[in-house]
Amino acid sequence: MIVRMLSAALVAGFLAAVVATGLQLALTSPLILQAETFEGGHSHASAAQGAPAVAPPAAVTLAALIVPAHAHSHAHGHGDAAPGETSDAWEPAPGFPRMAFTGLATLVGGVGYALLLAAVMLALRREPTPQAGLGIGIAGFLAVVLAPAIGLPPELPGMGAAPLALRQSWWLMTVAATGVGLYLIAVRRVPLTILGGLVLIVAPHLVGAPHSVDTVSSPLPPATAAQFAARSLAIGFVFWALIGLAYGWAWGLFARSAGADAPVRAHG
Repeated sequence: MIVRMLSAALVAGFLAAVVATGLQLALTSPLILQAETFEGGHSHASAAQGAPAVAPPAAVTLAALIVPAHAHSHAHGHGDAAPGETSDAWEPAPGFPRMAFTGLATLVGGVGYALLLAAVMLALRREPTPQAGLGIGIAGFLAVVLAPAIGLPPELPGMGAAPLALRQSWWLMTVAATGVGLYLIAVRRVPLTILGGLVLIVAPHLVGAPHSVDTVSSPLPPATAAQFAARSLAIGFVFWALIGLAYGWAWGLFARSAGADAPVRAHG
């Protein structure tokens, strides 16, 4: 069973990563490159005026880095450095290296999330089928991508951001609260648990996500930022839906393969 679970997770993560990476390169990467031109000019202008540089968006956690909505995380020198200082953080070179690392990060995340989906289905005692996988995958999208994006929408380079530690804490709190809330609403299904689930889902947003106190306006066109957020969320939905569908399909595929091999082993 463990081997089949790992095998199905590898297949699901690979298929989802291939599709998501292609969508990233076609839909969000051009916007990131466009934003980096604004970021460079804005950073230099801020430094010349003696003002703190606007921190570029970093992925809230390693998990968020791998989610397509945040897979553009960069460390452009001043990301988490003190004002007036630069960071020596490594980043892939433009062109093929950046594309390769984007695909690799998405692949690692896809496999990891497929294993998480498998663990959730096992805990819920759900038979892994494409239909069940799609349902859990959509729940994963709601908890890991959509709910945090309400407070911390996908950001392009050059947009102001709160300190990384604060965003990490809020992101983790929101994912955990939303995941438990969805479980109480969709699985327990009694009035008290439904009410408790709704409270958990809303609570992080009542607390409020951390935002930058930098008053320097970003030169990035608002339409570009909105377009990037919308495309990132759409890619995130496709990513999670494919993980669920592909995991359920691969689980059944390996089950049929194991059944077909059994008589051969028995006669051997």
